[in-house]
Amino acid sequence: MSPKILTKNWDLEDSHKLKTSLQQGGYQALEKALKTMKSDEVVAEVFDSNLRGRGGAGFSAGQKWRFLPPVDGKPRYIVVNADEGEPGTFKDRFIIERDPHMLVEGIALAGYATQATDCYIYIRGEYREPKERLAAALREAEGAGYIGENILGSGYSLKVSVTTGAGAYICGEEMAMLESIEGKKGWPRLKPPFPATVGLFGRPTVINNVETIACLPSIVANGGLWFANLGTPGNGGTKLYAVSGHVERPGVVELLMGTPLRDVIEACGGIRAGKKLKAVIPGGVSAPVLTADEIDVPMDFTGMEEADSMLGSAAVIVMDEDTDMVKALDSIMGFFARESCGQCTPCREGTAWTHKMLRKILAGEGRLEDLDCLLDVAEGMDGTTIYPLGPAASGALRTLIRKFRGEFEEAIVRLGGSSDTERSE
Repeated sequence: MSPKILTKNWDLEDSHKLKTSLQQGGYQALEKALKTMKSDEVVAEVFDSNLRGRGGAGFSAGQKWRFLPPVDGKPRYIVVNADEGEPGTFKDRFIIERDPHMLVEGIALAGYATQATDCYIYIRGEYREPKERLAAALREAEGAGYIGENILGSGYSLKVSVTTGAGAYICGEEMAMLESIEGKKGWPRLKPPFPATVGLFGRPTVINNVETIACLPSIVANGGLWFANLGTPGNGGTKLYAVSGHVERPGVVELLMGTPLRDVIEACGGIRAGKKLKAVIPGGVSAPVLTADEIDVPMDFTGMEEADSMLGSAAVIVMDEDTDMVKALDSIMGFFARESCGQCTPCREGTAWTHKMLRKILAGEGRLEDLDCLLDVAEGMDGTTIYPLGPAASGALRTLIRKFRGEFEEAIVRLGGSSDTERSE
């Protein structure tokens, strides 16, 4: 059975309050780090834990911290990504609402490890109640000396602020997020330079996801190797899977990294109403779709890559046998077309045109040749943009058409469409 690390307090009364956190051992890891460990020893434990970024990219958290230049006495920052704009993703919201002090303790640990002077939590604008919970937790933590000036008498100080986004999906990308925090238009920056050297306000910056940061107290308390041994090689710990769609019990489940996708679905009661599974998007709409025959794969970064998909944010969207894949793709491409920031032509034009073509198919004006045209446009979006929104849209479009092409062709004919050859006759 998978141990409960991130979700251990979620069902407790007043789980979001400091008194409950302290009763369950909260802030003991921070006290341990500040009193018995040097900052580079905390970094070493996180590196040994094989904790990979839970926001989607899956980069080693410890390695990311090691990219920071030496401390020079000037400001350096931590940015916590709580934007969570990927469709199907809602795991970070649960952390913030149900155990914000685990996140706050993790922030203090990350700050001490990297010797950051300030932390900015960038939270999704629609998350009004979670933001209130988080703000209350920060006030409690500062009042008790766990953040702010001279934390627990250690001499280390960390100022924590909350910045609210305005609903732009693009600002979940780390460079666009930095631009937004600085008060600029949320357009991704070119890399290099990378945030570790030239980040927020031009200073060294570490950017981590909410779930990544929330893992830190357990790592420091129990050791990096303990955490690493919970998962699969190179993929340490447990993972929060946000499961939605056609399952009996949608929600967030905590399971070991590498749990087979089939078992993740079964943990939510299986397919609802006795229906058959048709397809699964394993990591938010940016992840290529898997068919019902492809779900016996481990849900970690390595396994998803080998399955030609990606773990992403682990937003598992389940579709049963009655799902109309043309409408599903239309919904996905509509999202990408709306959320493209417009900075890069292939993404701006490609997402808009593919969505228009799909709308034309659903209106009964499609042609069989449109499918190859859609694939051609998708190829043009892949690898040609600053931010991977274009490639994400391309991957979703290509896999859905290629794996369910017969359904797309049948829909074109059924809805009144034709081929160019038929029209010329």
